[in-house]
Amino acid sequence: MRTDKTRVRVLLAALAALALTLGVAACGSDDSTTSGSTESGGEAGAIQSNPDNGKVSLTIGSKNFPEQEILGEIYAQALTAAGYKVKSALNLGSETVAQKAVKSGQISGYPEYASTALTSFFGLEPEEVPADATEAWEKANEEFEKEGLQAFEPTPFASANAVGTTTETAEKYDLKTVSDLEGVSEKLSLYGSPECRQRIDCLAGLEELYGLKFKSFTPVDIGLRYTVLEKGQADLSILFTTDPQLSAESDKFVILEDDKEVFPAGNVIFVTTQKVAEEAGPDYEKTILQVQEGLDLKVVQELDARVELEKETPKQAATAYLESAGYIGS
Repeated sequence: MRTDKTRVRVLLAALAALALTLGVAACGSDDSTTSGSTESGGEAGAIQSNPDNGKVSLTIGSKNFPEQEILGEIYAQALTAAGYKVKSALNLGSETVAQKAVKSGQISGYPEYASTALTSFFGLEPEEVPADATEAWEKANEEFEKEGLQAFEPTPFASANAVGTTTETAEKYDLKTVSDLEGVSEKLSLYGSPECRQRIDCLAGLEELYGLKFKSFTPVDIGLRYTVLEKGQADLSILFTTDPQLSAESDKFVILEDDKEVFPAGNVIFVTTQKVAEEAGPDYEKTILQVQEGLDLKVVQELDARVELEKETPKQAATAYLESAGYIGS
């Protein structure tokens, strides 16, 4: 979706001041929009280069979409600042491809979503995935360790499904949380992906765990999730918590808090091998956790907007974040 570029630039320009504040303050989760929280083990402030790290070569990968590439660049640039010799192998493909690349040694590590790891790799049903970020990470890491892998602690932000609507509808019905839909949902139409009927983080969960009934549910291509709201075809639409539109058009769209913590934790965990973690030394994990501290939901929405709406490269967006937060020099 195209947006008013002037408004987008003004909003995104605020990233510098916001991220700097977040980086210094070592912020945690945005409780209104993320599932669970975690305290980072890193230290706020500039990344310190360690000459000993120059003996270690690392290759940082990512899956094949903008948010992943941004995260991959953030980790790669941060580790370079810590003194490591770093190469990037972004846009690898699906989680299956990325995991194979880690196991084979093609890459040293990559960012994965805890919920994806638990469902795609370890066979959990979506309803079995904890909504709490720390619990989901611990469960995933326990399974990864059986395969010689290791997952570092999760990011403050979660990339997950969310119930979204227009600010006009939210104000009309006084909607802030999903539970606020009780007694109202019967008047409202919901749009979601074709598989939404069976997903716990979609219609199935809203009906079974929140006890909601909607006037109608209509399957729609995910690319139209905002279009149906703008055109008035839907009162509610299943969005993603890190959608760039939620930053660039915050006056138009809102997401409702998953107040019962039904939706699985979509926080990012950096997956590597135990061997690489040992050989790279303590600065490896420390640096990853350090630069995650400022990655709350609002910042990630803005970073995604830089790439998807403003057409910056993932590398440019990552550099802007790291410099603005004070992790690296400009």
